[in-house]
Amino acid sequence: MTTLRNDWTKVEVSNLFALPFMDLIFRAQTIHREFHIPNTVQVSTLLSIKTGACPEDCAYCPQSVRYDTGLESEELLELNTVTQKARAAKDSGATRFCMGAAYRSPKPRDLTKVLAMIKAVKSLGLETCATLGMVSSTQALELKQAGLDYYNHNLDTSAEYYKEIISTRTYQDRLDTLQAVRDAGMNVCCGGIVGMGEQAEDRVGLLYTLATLPEHPQSVPINQLVRVAGTPLADAAALDPFDFVRMVAVARILMPRAHVRLSAGRAEMSDELQALCFLAGANSIFYGEKLLTTGNPDTAEDQKLFERLQIAAEPLATAARHASAA
Repeated sequence: MTTLRNDWTKVEVSNLFALPFMDLIFRAQTIHREFHIPNTVQVSTLLSIKTGACPEDCAYCPQSVRYDTGLESEELLELNTVTQKARAAKDSGATRFCMGAAYRSPKPRDLTKVLAMIKAVKSLGLETCATLGMVSSTQALELKQAGLDYYNHNLDTSAEYYKEIISTRTYQDRLDTLQAVRDAGMNVCCGGIVGMGEQAEDRVGLLYTLATLPEHPQSVPINQLVRVAGTPLADAAALDPFDFVRMVAVARILMPRAHVRLSAGRAEMSDELQALCFLAGANSIFYGEKLLTTGNPDTAEDQKLFERLQIAAEPLATAARHASAA
């Protein structure tokens, strides 16, 4: 019986990464089956409700106003548009609808509009998720009261490497937002990005931080850097696919109840690599043609892959039980 722990040491996490690949995968899959229904994947859809013109300088992000990436900025979408997109996502098999806005922190007038979106999406019978940048305790409570189930706020990388990627907000700023979300009673969606030029110890550091939070995130997105022309990381070296799988497997071992999600970079992954990730304990994906501003496999391709692997989409009721248990 696996014990849930929040007292991992960096040495223990590093030792997991050092396991022979097959041993690591076997251990991760064994733990996965203890806490989750085998051969099921939770399906989310992500919509950019406000695109571009972000004042932050995240080195990976095409939405930063500081970089010339050719991205056209878009104001906050209308409520009817968001509701239509959410309904289409549900019809395609998604059980969670995530709304992303390129804010440093939402202004009160914008938050009021987002709260209406959350209520509308919730009324469709979907789980709701949002990523809006930093939020205060008061804003987190407003989001919770509107019916928001999950709040996404990634740590991106280790505390030590963070300053090489972002200078406009601190690591503690991110941790403070996570605390506000937990205090409001919402589920936390928090992970990071690999392939940004970080070292192996930075991947250890990121997962160590996540696994030693007061409560494990209920969703842990593992993103592979999408190299976008015009951003400082456009020419970053390609990541070894096995290193990505190791990241998934160690996340599964450290945070057994969490949904470990394949997020950005999936469009560049082969079906074989995705299958390895599912074997390593990934059990959540973003579904649809676009992931904020970068490509994502379309729903038809995902459905074909699910059929080939004999994987089923996790029912909403099951996802909700996992969240409440966590």
